Amino acid sequence: MAVKVRKEFLADQPRLRRLGKEVRERLAANPKVWKFPSDEAELYAVADFMTPEECERLIAMIDSVAKPSTVFDTESRDGLRTHYADGYRTSYSGDVDPHDPFVKKINRRLNDLMGIEPEYGETIQGQRYMPGQEFKDHHDWFHPNTNYWDFEMSRGGQRAYTAMVFLNTVEEGGTTDFTELEISIEPRPGVLLLWNNADADGLPNRKTLHAGRPVVKGTKYVFTKWYRAQRWR
Repeated sequence: MAVKVRKEFLADQPRLRRLGKEVRERLAANPKVWKFPSDEAELYAVADFMTPEECERLIAMIDSVAKPSTVFDTESRDGLRTHYADGYRTSYSGDVDPHDPFVKKINRRLNDLMGIEPEYGETIQGQRYMPGQEFKDHHDWFHPNTNYWDFEMSRGGQRAYTAMVFLNTVEEGGTTDFTELEISIEPRPGVLLLWNNADADGLPNRKTLHAGRPVVKGTKYVFTKWYRAQRWR
């Protein structure tokens, strides 16, 4: 039986399909990139993407800007609410200075790895998780019929790719879990995770559902950069 696709998803579909193909081929040709063995989503890892010294430097930058994390206002325009609620995302986060020379260097490294023009990338966001803090199951792609939809579509469209780097080792807990894929990843400093938020047809992939599990002991630091289907503004 054919699956009905929301018409809102079709606007960026050609761009997401093209970008997915270009990045897929580029990563496949790079021996430093490892693809997780799944046919349901495109998830990759790169070891030693950042040095220990670079990780420590970015951790200090995150500490200087971190504030209680927020999520998009997900009250739908028809008055319904999604599953986002109090306690859904309890970490601290903040955007690091995109004009800082060190941040520019990390941005260039990511852009070069993926082959994506810098204009498509959002500002790097750092996240800090203390014991008990988490980010429950969510997608990085935008959902239609929400209060934020029109605004986000006007400033870059759908999120195409996610790049996330672990910056430290966590004593206990704090895994990143792709729940639909049954994949759980322990934080390791300098390791980069990449995933395509769309499928090969250029439609949002529900199998990319993921969560930052609660930290039990220690502190977890990561940074995330999202790439859009259009130039981000």
